[in-house]
Order: sequence, then structure tokens, then C-alpha cells
Amino acid sequence: MQGQARLAAGRTEQGTAPFARSHTLDVLRGLAIAGVMAIHVSQAFPSNIHAVDFAFMCGWTGVNVFYFVSAMTMCLMWTQRSGETNATGKFYIRRFLRIAPLFWLAIPVYLAINGTAPSANAPNGIGPVQVILTATFLHGFWPDSVNSVVPGDWSIAAEMTFYLVFPLLITAFGSRRHLYVALAIVLHLINVILFKPWAFALFSAYYGPGHEAFVWTTLHISFLNQLPVFLIGCALFFALRDGFTKSDAAIYAVFIALSFAADRATGSHEFNYLMINLVLGALVAGCIKLAIRLQPLEALGRNSYSMYLSHFAVIYGLRQLWPVADGLVSLLMAYVVTAALSYLVARATWHLVERHAQNLAHRLTTAGPGRSSLRPTIAATAAGMR
Repeated sequence: MQGQARLAAGRTEQGTAPFARSHTLDVLRGLAIAGVMAIHVSQAFPSNIHAVDFAFMCGWTGVNVFYFVSAMTMCLMWTQRSGETNATGKFYIRRFLRIAPLFWLAIPVYLAINGTAPSANAPNGIGPVQVILTATFLHGFWPDSVNSVVPGDWSIAAEMTFYLVFPLLITAFGSRRHLYVALAIVLHLINVILFKPWAFALFSAYYGPGHEAFVWTTLHISFLNQLPVFLIGCALFFALRDGFTKSDAAIYAVFIALSFAADRATGSHEFNYLMINLVLGALVAGCIKLAIRLQPLEALGRNSYSMYLSHFAVIYGLRQLWPVADGLVSLLMAYVVTAALSYLVARATWHLVERHAQNLAHRLTTAGPGRSSLRPTIAATAAGMR
């Protein structure tokens, strides 16, 4: 394993040149949160113009961009810290303190806003089980815990579960990027051919008639369906670091062919999702290769995690007070106001919550007099999920 870990860290000094600075990763995070806000603002403030509302609805792809960036960032930080002792334990400490404090703060806030009554995401209402599963980041494994306590928390569940398995993956696979894609293929086929049909029948019977769409949606956003995106992100990191080859194109072609065949055989409707993710992955890799920079998006990207959690509350508040009738002007105004207020909330939560959590993580993972050259706030920005 140590040899594989060293392989994962190979060519760190020169090979990580595309990732030497976090500017492009921040740009991508900024684009991602801009897209996520777009879809939710358009749902609350529709323009009633089909083309415009459809364009805003495409913002759902922002979550998948987050996944790609998260996987690449984790690989980057792991290879940069390849020489530290107890790397896995320190990784878990950093990730936990990056995500948990703000997420735990969001739980009571959204319980107060949305209440505990039955809803589209919780047909039987919210009780202690849903709250406990959410607080322990296990909510992604039970349908009526997903998005029921904290809006949009399905992606947080996927991220935290990925963090749990990431050290095992990178220690086992190292920089052998084809193994990440091969595992993505296997898991995708298991999900499409075996797990999704079985789970759909199980949970449809459990929740009863009329809840089939709810069950189908929760299975689509399940971790098993999202993990291949993270794995492709890891593969793209090492491909960007070490160079793309013809074998990369070949294995992705095999992936597409097998997914298409499985989709036609089962009617799982996940082939289109795979193709969208592959296109998004290519765009993410292209932005990194071109070292795209844009300061406004970088600012959003550096604060994207808090903006992700807070923009639902901002939209809710605006909807209660909004004086403008639905239409294009209302949509554009609401989007700008939502982005501005969410950014201000993010800056406040950085100073009140996140900064202290990241400083604690730095103290817990930095031992002795030979302290890391990364200051806590810089490390937090470089390693941030959002």
C-alpha cells in the first residue's frame, strides 16, 4: 500500500502544475453555485418564458461540477500531503470540520423555517429518525431523510460518504486512473441492472401507491448513482497531471457502450445522466487546462459551501416579501438579490463559524514545531468542498 500511495504522490512537484493554484477550481465552484442558485430561484420566481426557465433549470448541473471539483481537490490535497504521518486520520478531521459545523447549524434553522409536517420529500413527516440520520450524514441512505431536514442536503450526504471512502480508494488505486474508471463502470452497471430495480420495488411497496416518483427521484440522487461521478473526477485529476492517452478515450468509449446497453435493457434512464456528466467532466478538465480565471466567480467559489446551504433560506425570505409580479424582470432581480444576500451570509458565517473550525482542524492536524507552510485560512480555501 505504501508503494501505491507513493505512486499517487508521484511527480507532485511538476505534475500537479495544472492544479498549482486554486484559482480555476474556485472559478468552477463559482460557476457551480451560480447554477445551483439559478435552478432554485427560477422555481420560486418563474419568468413564465419557457426558454428562460429551461436555461435556469439547467443549473442543476452545478452540483455535478461540485462533485468533479471535490474529487480533484481531494486528490490534489492528498498528493501534496503524501509524506505526512497518519494521513487518513488527518484527512477525516479536516473534512469533518470543513463540513459539519455549518451543516449542523443549518439543521435547526431549516426545521424552524419548514417545520416537520409531511412534504414531497418526507411523505410521513419529519421525526427524530430523519433528524438523527441528517445530523450523522447518513440521510442519503433512507429516502424520506434526503432533502427533508435541510434543503439540498442530498449532495452533502454524497460528499461526506465519498470522503469516507476516498482514502481507501486512493491508497488502493494510487495514480492508476483506469482503475477509477473501471470501478465507475462496475458500480454504474450494478446500480442500473441490480440495485435500482430492486430498491424501487422495495421502497415503492414501503411508501405505498402514489409515491413512485418520490422513490425514483431519491434513487437517482443516491450515493451509488453519484459515486461514478467522483471516480471519474479522480481519474481526470491523474489524467491532467500525467497526460491523456488513447487508452483513456478507449475506456470511456467502453463505459458509454455498456451504459447504453444496460439502459436499453432495463429502462433505468441513467444513460443520459452519464453522458451529461462526461460532458461536464470534459468541460471541467478544459477549464483547468486553460487555467481559467475570473475574480467575481472565484469570490463566489471560495464561499460556495455556505452559499449552498444558505440560499434556500434567502429565497424563502424573499418569496415572503417580494413585491414584483412573476416575469423575466422579477426572475433576474431575484437572482441578483439572492446571490448578493447569500454571499453576505457566507462572509458572516466564515468569520463566525467556518474560520474557527478550520483553525481547529489546522491545530489538530499539525504536530510539533515543524508547522505546515499552509496557513489555516489558505488551507481551508484550497481544500474546501465548495
